This record gives sequence, C-alpha cells and structure tokens, in this order.
Amino acid sequence: MALSGVENLARLPELKKKLLWTFLLLAVYRIGIHIPVPGVDSSALADFFANAQNTLFGLFDMFSGGGLKNLSIFALGIMPYISASIILQLLTVVSPELKRMQKEEGEAGRKKITQYTRYGTVLITIVQGFGIAVGLESMTSPSGAPVVMHAGWSFKLMTILTLTAGTVFLMWLGEQMTEKGIGNGISLIIFAGIVAGLPSALFNTVRLMTVGEISLFLLLIIMAVMVATLAFIVFMERGQRRIPIHYAKRQMGRKMFGGQTTHLPLRVNTAGVIPPIFASSILLFPSTVANFSSVEWLKSISDMLLPTSILYNVVYVAIIIFFCYFYTAIIFDPKGIAENIQKQGGFIPGIRPGAKTREYIDRVLARITLWGSLYVSAICVLPMLMIAQLNVPFYFGGTALLIVVGVSMDVMGQVESHLISRQYEGLMGKAGKVKGRQ
Repeated sequence: MALSGVENLARLPELKKKLLWTFLLLAVYRIGIHIPVPGVDSSALADFFANAQNTLFGLFDMFSGGGLKNLSIFALGIMPYISASIILQLLTVVSPELKRMQKEEGEAGRKKITQYTRYGTVLITIVQGFGIAVGLESMTSPSGAPVVMHAGWSFKLMTILTLTAGTVFLMWLGEQMTEKGIGNGISLIIFAGIVAGLPSALFNTVRLMTVGEISLFLLLIIMAVMVATLAFIVFMERGQRRIPIHYAKRQMGRKMFGGQTTHLPLRVNTAGVIPPIFASSILLFPSTVANFSSVEWLKSISDMLLPTSILYNVVYVAIIIFFCYFYTAIIFDPKGIAENIQKQGGFIPGIRPGAKTREYIDRVLARITLWGSLYVSAICVLPMLMIAQLNVPFYFGGTALLIVVGVSMDVMGQVESHLISRQYEGLMGKAGKVKGRQ
C-alpha cells in the first residue's frame, strides 16, 4: 500500500508530536522573514535586489531564505551561527583546553562549547549588522531613491539590535527544533529557506521563457540537468565503501560465540552538507562587508569574489575540500573504531588488529573522502556554471540541491529510526502494520 507506512505515524504519538513541533517552528521562521527592519524603504530595496539577483547578494539571500531581500529581522539568517561554529571547531583542534573540554567533560563540556558558540554568534551578528546598516545608508535604487529614509546613529543602532535579536531568536528556534523536533534544526532552517524560494524562481524562469529571453529548448536542458543532478546526488549520498570484518569464534562456558562476518560502512560523503555551508559562510562574510563598504579596494575585492568569477570558484572548491577532510576527521575516529573491533574479537581480513587496522581504515577513509570532496565541489560549482553559460536566472542547484537532498534524507532516516525503534515498519515498508498485530 502506498500510504501503509504513513499510517504508522498516527500510531506513534511521540513521532507525530516531533513532526508537529518541526512544522510549527519552521512556520514561525517563515513568518519572521516577512517582518522588516524599521526605517527602510522596501520598494527601493526591492528595486536594488531586482538588479542584484545573480550577484553575491542573490547567493546570500538564498541562504537567508529571502530575508535579506526583504531586509527582515532574519536578514542575516543562521549564517553567523555557522561562522561561530566554524571558529569554535577550528579552535577545538588547536586549543588543548577546548579539546579536553570536548572529550573529557562529556555533556557538560559540550554545553560550554555551545555557550561559547552562542556568544560568538552575537559578536559576529553585531559586526555584520553594523556593516549592513552602514552599507544601507549609502545604497540607492536604480531610480536614485535612497534605501534608508532617515540615516544616522539611531538607524544604525536599531538595525544592529533588530538583526542581532532576529539571529539569536533564529538560533534558539534551531536548537528547539533539534531538541524537540526531527532532524538538525540549523540545517532545516536553511532547507526551508531554499525550498520557499523555489516556486518564485521557477515562475520567474517560465516568465522569461514567455517573453522570449529563454528558449524552450534551453529550459528543457536546464530541467534535464537539474533532474540528472538530483539523481546523481541521491546516488552519491547513498554510496558506501564496506570494509569486511570477521569475528573469531569464542567459547564462553558451554556456548560458542562469534564466527560471523559483518562490515564497516564508510560513506563517500561522510561530512554531508556541512563543508559547502561552511565554505559559503566563510566567503560570504568578507564579501558582504566589502559590498556594503564605500572603500575602493574593498569594492575591487568584492568584484573579484563574484560567485560567477573563476577566483571565487577556485577558492570555494579549495575550502570545500579542506572542510570535507576536516569535518570527517572530527566526526569519524579510526583509532576508536579499531580499538572497538579488537576488543570484540574482530579483524579485517589480511590486516593485523590494532594500529594496522587504524592505519588501514584511515587510508581507505582518506581515499573515499577525496572522491567525496570532488563530488561535492562539482555539485556546488554547477549553478555558477549554469548562470554564466546558460543564463539561468536563479541559484537553485548545486549547494541548494545538496542541502535539500541531504536534509531530506537525514529527516527520513530519523523518521525511519523512530518507527523501527518502536517496532513499526518504516515509511518504505511493504506491510505497513505494527509488528505482532494482525
């Protein structure tokens, strides 16, 4: 039955409650996107963004879910929190105190690091809010109308306060979503912003076709590329390298244990969607400051870092590859896995237990991470190529598709886990009945 798995959701109140919490918090986020910052001429700002949709502003607006275009209270989106997380994770690698706090203090240490991340988010938001306020005062629409109606320190302070409060509230929403809902709250917020912008992007594409700016043949090519990219992402996200593990037979009392063969699955893209999000955050922060500044050399840096430029894409790919390795090293511990395999009496055929097993796992992981990082990089530069070569009028593709597919698979995986843990068949189950019932 097509809906048999969905019927099990109604039989699991805990899961239904989590899903309702997730949708409710996402609805609050989308409502906040339409609440503007005081003192801004919305029509002049809309005219400005109409001529900047294929620039860095368009990319930043995609990650903020349309909040920057409206200059809403969520204009900065969740990117300051991601920037603070990057800084803390980098410091954790180089700082013995933070490393000890993370590993030895357990949950208490993680709470302290989370608190430091929140403080970092507020600091970054204040800096970015000031930069945006200064930039807005110097901005005018193509018709010459000023974006800010009454410039001055009162506007600057109000903008900083509003954007900081909005980002902190958004950070709290993400944490509540992670705790009480389904999936990672921060990823879901970015996911919701991207998906919300899809209908208008598609409508704009169809409109361009009707006025003759895009041919039907080109539109079909764009759709074919997007479908092929979507299928490729799903294929790669499910890709694994399975290392066989054998367990020797052991006799305990009168019973014989072990003797079975299993495998250690290593994902091709172990780091998931984190590297492109981190890379975008790193590139957007200095470029946004440069865009809002009136200093000439900063303007030249901003021009060199346009998303369609070669320099931007080379730096973007380099940062993605770095973070694929960096984040994989943080979340995957070959030494601990090798020790657990040895303690349980397991071994990899042809590899000695202990240090040799760790080296082998590390070597295999490094090789597949290289291919995973190249796959992620190719997917992420795809929209830039489509905009430059095919004149695609929106950024949906590449990073956006990777985030949408990755987050969707993560949410579906968590839903499946909840169903299976309560002895229900998953959403893809054939029977769709509670085990033990007729």
